[in-house]
Amino acid sequence: MDYAYHQPVLLNESIEGLNIKPDGIYVDLTFGGGGHSAEILKRLENGRLFAFDQDHDAKANASKFEDRSFTFIPANFRFVGRYLKMYGVEEVDGILGDFGVSSHQIDQPERGFSTRGSGRLDMRMNIKSPVDASTIVNEYNEKRLQEIFSLYGEIHNARALAGSIIAARAKKRIETTSELTEILKKLAPRNREYKYFAKAFQALRIEVNDEMKAIEEMLEQTPALIKPGGRLVLISYHSLEDRLVKNFIGKGNVEGREEKDFYGNLIRPFQPVNRKPVTAGEEELARNPRARSARLRIAERI
Repeated sequence: MDYAYHQPVLLNESIEGLNIKPDGIYVDLTFGGGGHSAEILKRLENGRLFAFDQDHDAKANASKFEDRSFTFIPANFRFVGRYLKMYGVEEVDGILGDFGVSSHQIDQPERGFSTRGSGRLDMRMNIKSPVDASTIVNEYNEKRLQEIFSLYGEIHNARALAGSIIAARAKKRIETTSELTEILKKLAPRNREYKYFAKAFQALRIEVNDEMKAIEEMLEQTPALIKPGGRLVLISYHSLEDRLVKNFIGKGNVEGREEKDFYGNLIRPFQPVNRKPVTAGEEELARNPRARSARLRIAERI
């Protein structure tokens, strides 16, 4: 497999976590460069694999897959249940999702995901989406900008950042990533500039792609989709994503509320396979530093 497009994170651990049956039906929610999908297909005999991705580059990568067991669906994974029904699939044996931005997307300045270099303020996973990062930075009001940076970036001086953006755009529309980082530089803690930039860009990307709501909608569909004994395998990259996954697996809902039956037993559709999230080892980190923030959680359908 050529990993020039994207080096899959925690590849062996996530594939093992799926506990693949040769004749099973599996879903890769985030096809990307196809690294995870390729490994799943190697383990299938009479099984099937459905892969989702809304990125046009991922669709091009999927066209190279000629395995008859493979079906690519160019859509957001929030619609997983709807599309599987279109293909006559009611239940599956496992679902895998990697919520990270691909290396390819980060390394293309014109996509606007990277804090380095200069590119258009875009950040759309689906280039047909009407809202991009430029829309948010230049058109959202100050209160909403503060909410986005505080909630999705966990930035402590979100109010000051929102105010600085409003002041800057009053003079000139903010069109590029470098113009945005110039504003961020004035507010970033000393010697932690790039971490601050990353948090601000993360917040904008989440808002552009409605990422948290998409994850919630997908999670809520999994109890009906995954067979008893089937696996849910998810890789998160920041605390917001990981909290949703952890709450859902541990408590049965994304809010983390405990609901118990008459006998005091916790009501939840999944049980955790790994109590603590799996993280990348030293060998993988040396090969792929972007795996440092990855957290893998595995659950089994009860």
